[in-house]
Amino acid sequence: MATKKKTLIGRDAGELNTLVEKKREELRGLRFSAAGSKNRNVKLSRELRKEVARAKTEIRAQALAAQIAGAAS
Repeated sequence: MATKKKTLIGRDAGELNTLVEKKREELRGLRFSAAGSKNRNVKLSRELRKEVARAKTEIRAQALAAQIAGAAS
């Protein structure tokens, strides 16, 4: 199941970091398991990379928002 941006917005940085670690581990396992097989789901690896990117983008957006809020105070 793909993680959409809407589902990431409400989460805190700790949850997002956990999600990134989990997806990276899943991607790593997919790479190693697919090394010997011919039936490789290329779309799955692409989706995992996108999910990691979405989560990291949201982490960065939250950090920038906090930085801007701190500077405005």
